[in-house]
Amino acid sequence: MSESLKQDWDPRSDSVLRDQRAAYDAMRERCPVAHSDYAGWSLFHHADVRRVLLDHVSFSNRVSRHVSVPNGMDPPEHTAYRKIIEPYFNAERMSEFEPICRAIAEDLATSVLHQDHIEVMADFAQPFALRIQCAFMGWPLNLQDPLLSWATRNARATLARDRAALEELAQEFDALIADLLRMRRQAGSEADDDVTTALMQEQIDGRPLSDQEIVSILRNWTVGEVGTIAASVGILAQFLAVHPEVQQQLRDNPELLWQANDEILRLHGPLVDNRRRTTCPVEFDGQYIDAGQAITINWIAANRDPAVFAQPERFSLDRDPSLNLLYGAGIHVCPGAPLARMELVIIMRSLLQHSRELSLVAGQSAVLATYPSSGYARLPLRLR
Repeated sequence: MSESLKQDWDPRSDSVLRDQRAAYDAMRERCPVAHSDYAGWSLFHHADVRRVLLDHVSFSNRVSRHVSVPNGMDPPEHTAYRKIIEPYFNAERMSEFEPICRAIAEDLATSVLHQDHIEVMADFAQPFALRIQCAFMGWPLNLQDPLLSWATRNARATLARDRAALEELAQEFDALIADLLRMRRQAGSEADDDVTTALMQEQIDGRPLSDQEIVSILRNWTVGEVGTIAASVGILAQFLAVHPEVQQQLRDNPELLWQANDEILRLHGPLVDNRRRTTCPVEFDGQYIDAGQAITINWIAANRDPAVFAQPERFSLDRDPSLNLLYGAGIHVCPGAPLARMELVIIMRSLLQHSRELSLVAGQSAVLATYPSSGYARLPLRLR
């Protein structure tokens, strides 16, 4: 290995996995353009991450040999698929799904939040993410356990970079979706009028989407929804538990949840990173990177960059929301952001309405999640 490609850090070291936010903050200040065999070139500065997001010519999303619609595509291919996907998250669809989302949140809250204390992740966050995903996609509730098992094993294989396991997991998900598509085809005109059925009617370049393309879209939505929504609920709940003044502010003014959720998730991001690949030589902070190199943009460090967010550890509703990279930026900005924001407002409103005070449980420590996940693996909370 050349001197320029020395190991600047190990993203999988115990010191990083023990407290990801602290580790990424330290890297942003010590080595903002860092190389590792595992992640390629990691970028931690907000300006550098934003540059990558807005320059889809120099930084390609084609990072895998597998089909990834549309996440792993570049224009003009990406543009056509994105045009198909965006209407699924428009205002009309969100308005239609909102009462379903509220019903799920209310049912979960009334069945769980009557207890003195709960383990937020297992009792509340994960069930909500799974139920809401199945409801949005039109999938049966008996898929919740298989989806959770799949997501857990997929995260474990991602950390290990176990390509054989990842391949096997991809095939497992393909088979699961293939069954759903087969049932809808057998039902014909009697098939449920849901998102999965609607995707089967979509066309690209004058032809129907292939099953492989549909599976890819649904896999991306499932990974993004189940893991990230659950992580977000845990992060939000923990923050309110340790910041009673903010908790009270939101109890008194629940209309601020839209803004407050984004700010809390800036402080503790639910998504760690994403990958790109250079299409030409580039330079960051005096470090030259050749074409064809893997780039990893670190969302958590970028959203805590003091060069952009004064006193980045401080919760503030006065920040410029356009600087928050929670849902990305540029042509690959998360299409599901309207759905995620709505879901998080609804579930947090339910959590606050069905409790008088959220606090940590004495003697029971929260356990941080480890890469590739963020947030909490375990979060005991007291409800009073």
